[in-house]
Amino acid sequence: MNRYSLWKYVLIVVALLLGALYSIPNLYGDAPALQISSSKSTVKVDPSVAGRVDDILKRDHIAVDSVSYDNSGTQSFVRARFADTTSQFNAKAILEKELNSDPADPTYLVAFNLLSTTPLWMQKLNALPMYLGLDLRGGVHFLMQVDLKALTNKQVQATLGSVRSMLRENNIHHSGIARVDDSVEIKFADQATSAKAKDLLVSKMPDLQFADAVEGNEFKLVATIKPDALRRIQDEGVQQNVTSLAKRVNELGVSEPVIQRQGANRIVIQLPGVQDVAHAKDIIGRTATLEVRAVDESVPRGSELTASIPFNSELFKIGKGAPVVLSKDVALTGDYITGAQATFDQNQQPVVSVDLNTEGGRKMRSLTRERIGKLMAIVLFEKGKGEVISVATIRDELGASFQISGGFTPSETADLSLLLRAGSLAAPMDFVEERTIGPQLGAENIRKGFDSTLYGFAAISVFMIAYYMLFGVFSVLALAINLLLLIALLSLLHVTVTLPGIAAIALALGMAIDSNVLINERIREELRAGNLPQAAIAAGFKHAWTTILDSNVTTLIVGLALLIFGSGAVKGFAVVHCLGILTSMFSAVFVSRGVVNLWYGRKKKVTKLAIGQIWKAK
Repeated sequence: MNRYSLWKYVLIVVALLLGALYSIPNLYGDAPALQISSSKSTVKVDPSVAGRVDDILKRDHIAVDSVSYDNSGTQSFVRARFADTTSQFNAKAILEKELNSDPADPTYLVAFNLLSTTPLWMQKLNALPMYLGLDLRGGVHFLMQVDLKALTNKQVQATLGSVRSMLRENNIHHSGIARVDDSVEIKFADQATSAKAKDLLVSKMPDLQFADAVEGNEFKLVATIKPDALRRIQDEGVQQNVTSLAKRVNELGVSEPVIQRQGANRIVIQLPGVQDVAHAKDIIGRTATLEVRAVDESVPRGSELTASIPFNSELFKIGKGAPVVLSKDVALTGDYITGAQATFDQNQQPVVSVDLNTEGGRKMRSLTRERIGKLMAIVLFEKGKGEVISVATIRDELGASFQISGGFTPSETADLSLLLRAGSLAAPMDFVEERTIGPQLGAENIRKGFDSTLYGFAAISVFMIAYYMLFGVFSVLALAINLLLLIALLSLLHVTVTLPGIAAIALALGMAIDSNVLINERIREELRAGNLPQAAIAAGFKHAWTTILDSNVTTLIVGLALLIFGSGAVKGFAVVHCLGILTSMFSAVFVSRGVVNLWYGRKKKVTKLAIGQIWKAK
């Protein structure tokens, strides 16, 4: 009656081993480390940089525990861990000198950092400590909201210019073109011209949908952006802002910054260790500019570093295709770019398709009409310093839409299209929330949170053992396993644990023990009804399960609502809360039943259960 199958005990043991594996890293401390990241748009940190760092440190006889490469998607880093701060400081000075040929314009940023001393074999299994939020570590937190309406307005305005330019280029006459709300209305004198324009625009502008209308003697064509295309444009705009912000924050030298999208139009920025809010806001809010310039071909390629630079030209030494001499006359800026996509040409070669507004198309035609077969460069300027991100040959006269080719790989075209869009922010942003947490307050929060959880667990344990005796011990054991599994999940999923998250852990303990109280009381009721001990155990778990499921599901619904609609600290609480409900259901019912079955199920005859005083009504 009260026996578990072997596979159920195997499942419990596996869960315990995995829980221990992914919880143990939280017991290890932090060691001084350095984080090496790129400060250039055209320079990417790859595994070869990790090899260079390792070689430099070995050559200068600086003891290093480990050198690792980390690619987090939008940012890549190399991290070196040391045994003491002396080695850390010496290594920073040497790496800054060796990795950067020009100290005034560094290619790589070397920032102080802390890394867990978790053994490498654990790290390879993704067994890492929980990530602590700013209220536990200290630093600056920003919550920014992207103005999607401004992004839509910008796209509609660009569509208006593109439609006007396309009709002009194809000699299709219209009676007027204007923007009405979020659509573009084009008027024609006759239906034939309207149909001709519609066929052209449908073939050239797949992101638009068209509707015909008649107004008096005029025929109207109403163009609106397709809902799917609008969502894609907004999504790309928010992602462009994330990428631009990541690049800017990187220049602060912050170790392990968090820049992530939250919901449809919000971006969270967390800067550990930064206390100067004004400086951080200045860096985040500054702009970058993109320029298209002609290559000065009076200077032969390959001789730029030794040749005499003409008066109206300047030498660029950084970026793809550099060194290169470019004209000082700016043919086009990034303000005219309305879109850039990584795609393939007719030969299935990776290229970047660029769309310009009407004025940009006019300027591009003027630049390229007389320069077919010559070189054109795209330069990204930040803080007065320019990086060449592409040098390409002009194959034909270019207009509002053109392609950039140059033997790119698909990943390079993806990077280039993102850089073209990320020259500046895609849409304005507002600071919705900002907080500053001191490191001492963070340490105090950790201590108080740990103490509250520890004392709460101890108080629950004393009560359960005193009131339910051996079944109280079973309940405490299940509660400890619940805590182990919860911490393991938080570590494995890299959930950012904040002070409300610690409160959610303490709350999870109370909710988990509540399930055990229901089970124990149900077993007592069965005993009062005169059932035999083994039957009382089976009936108690069976009947309590429905109540436990109902109560946890309703609580989980509230937790999911907080997770979906909450933000910041509320969302952190909701994540831990929901995970705690799942682990409590597993430990309170499945694990607790397994322990009880293991203890009593092996006995042939059980006459009494150690479950405390059973009060009977007189």
